[in-house]
Amino acid sequence: MIYHRLARTPDHRWWRPVLGTLFILAAGAFVAVAAYMAVTLAAILAGRPSNADGLPSFGERADLAIAFLTIAVLLPLTLLAARWIQRRPAGTLSSVTGRLRWRLLLRLLPVALVAVLALLGGSALLLGSLSSPSDQLVGWGPFALSMLLLLVVVPPQAAAEEYFTRGWLLQATGVWFRRPWAPIALQALVFAAAHGWGTPWGFADLFLFGVVTGWLTVRTGGLEAAIALHVMNNLVSAGLAAAFGQLTITETAADMPWQMAAVDVVVLAAYALVVLKLAKPPRSESRVVVPPLALHADPVSK
Repeated sequence: MIYHRLARTPDHRWWRPVLGTLFILAAGAFVAVAAYMAVTLAAILAGRPSNADGLPSFGERADLAIAFLTIAVLLPLTLLAARWIQRRPAGTLSSVTGRLRWRLLLRLLPVALVAVLALLGGSALLLGSLSSPSDQLVGWGPFALSMLLLLVVVPPQAAAEEYFTRGWLLQATGVWFRRPWAPIALQALVFAAAHGWGTPWGFADLFLFGVVTGWLTVRTGGLEAAIALHVMNNLVSAGLAAAFGQLTITETAADMPWQMAAVDVVVLAAYALVVLKLAKPPRSESRVVVPPLALHADPVSK
């Protein structure tokens, strides 16, 4: 069974993917609102000053942690939706083996790091610099503290986005399509839109990122390549911002200029080629044993 069809089990009904998606989004929104209200109330009671948004805050690091962790909560919610609502092993969101292939993920993390550094280096060459002359380094102490925080919150945040888009959405729509292209395109569109409407180049780059990582997910049979690239991208970019004391800046990849998007096209293509070289799973891992209904059911759900 190929990755995007793993939700097509004997227990599949047309309403399960719909209900699961609504559950993830509603529960995620509830947790996020509750978390922000609780932290804001605590900051008010503590007499904390306001942040850039005019809300009492415990500081930029606390604001960043809350922002990342409220996204990270989508990870357990997505796994619960697969287990409780779709009645299938939650591990089938990770890969066709029913688990996250940690050895493969660890092999791909250095490749992803090189890809992100190539993107930043190429963009700096075209743009002249990724920072303005007035930017000052914050020093080793504050930088180390920020990086420690980022190492804690970035991996679950990036993984949560991958499990929801390249995992849940790809498989939720995959129950209706034998071929993966429509599910890949849909989840990529959602991924790009979720990052906001910045420049046309930024939106196009995010869509391309979603397409490439979605395709790699199907080809390799799991989320490892997508998680590796997403984690390294967010970790390096946030680390660079931390070095210059810019953790409060709200710009995202959606705001990138065309020069950076052009470099990223080449980087994504190169990353995909390297991943395909390194991530050739044994034939026994490229498919999973599933009930006959899942293998032979037509594309139209019950």
